[in-house]
Amino acid sequence: MSTPNPAHAARRVVVYGASGYTGRLVCEFLRQFRIPFVAAGRDKAKVDDSMRTHVPGIETADFEVVQVEHTVEALTSLFEDADVVLNTVGPFSDLGPEVVQACLAAGTHYTDTTGEQDWLITCDEQYGAKFADAGLLLAPGIAQMYTTGEIAAQLCLETPGLDTLDIAVFWGGSPTIASTRTILVNAATSAAHYLEQNEYVPFDPGQGLVPLVVPGQHELAQSLPWGGTSHPVWFRRDPRVANVKAQGGVFNAALMHGVPQIVAQALEATKDMTPEDRDAALTATARQVMNVMPPRENPRVNKSLDSVHASGPLGRAHCVIHGNSNYQQTGLLQAFAAHWLLQQPPKRVGFASGCQAFGHHELLGILRSFGLVSKPVLTVQD
Repeated sequence: MSTPNPAHAARRVVVYGASGYTGRLVCEFLRQFRIPFVAAGRDKAKVDDSMRTHVPGIETADFEVVQVEHTVEALTSLFEDADVVLNTVGPFSDLGPEVVQACLAAGTHYTDTTGEQDWLITCDEQYGAKFADAGLLLAPGIAQMYTTGEIAAQLCLETPGLDTLDIAVFWGGSPTIASTRTILVNAATSAAHYLEQNEYVPFDPGQGLVPLVVPGQHELAQSLPWGGTSHPVWFRRDPRVANVKAQGGVFNAALMHGVPQIVAQALEATKDMTPEDRDAALTATARQVMNVMPPRENPRVNKSLDSVHASGPLGRAHCVIHGNSNYQQTGLLQAFAAHWLLQQPPKRVGFASGCQAFGHHELLGILRSFGLVSKPVLTVQD
């Protein structure tokens, strides 16, 4: 490991939450891009151990491990010499504001891996204009479950006259500990919305599982709104698009059938609790569902599929992107965002999606160059 450098002068990228499953993958891809970075977290020993034992090839990376308190003041001090902060610490609706405020105070670009719709709306409405005025990027939700589907949607929208997006995202495997907790916290504290005529409309909380046709298989897959996802928020300000609905899930049918029951039980058990007691109870429930880090992804098992139907009054398009290793896709997308921002400004400042900030063809190209997605299958009916 490199010698600690208190000034962080040569390390212009900070990975906050570097000890987690996703954070470690972000660091792994930063190593491959040869980008020096600071691996930060609230427990230095935990971050250091994660780097040494779980990041292949980390001995060839230029990095420093830093412990930091989760306060605006401490984070601002850490970020002052950085250009980019890649945040993986969630639930973001609870823990994101301090990081975003610190980035704004330090003059640093911000990305994260969230799919929490309420957090995206908060970023858009409370912080987007401030970041834009400062010439900074605020890009929450750069992750496989959202960005790869957005790439498919943007490819469809290259055909003019399409105003409605029907998005499905599926993956093989199971969520991490942090993702499981985020799912429960999100279900307990916020509604899921879709976009209808440029207005947010809440999903029926009692709708349960919805069967979806998945390209490439005969069996129907079971889906959930999954918090509403990022897509309705990103496309709300796109003049081409009026309607966006996203559903998703894992290919494991048994796991999917169990999710609504787990969420319903957790909501019933915590409905009269204080916020602090509720968070503790939801964390305990999440650990009952997933209490160990998943193994490193196997591309024969951990497959991803993003399918987007786009339609308009007189036209249709359908794009399917098959891939693998969804968490690795997320790590790569985050590292590429840093790689870009160290060399040139984003295509858009303020609140923006990955595609809006860096271009959907560019993001597709980097995913394909690392062998994580196949060539999109795009069908257009004029």
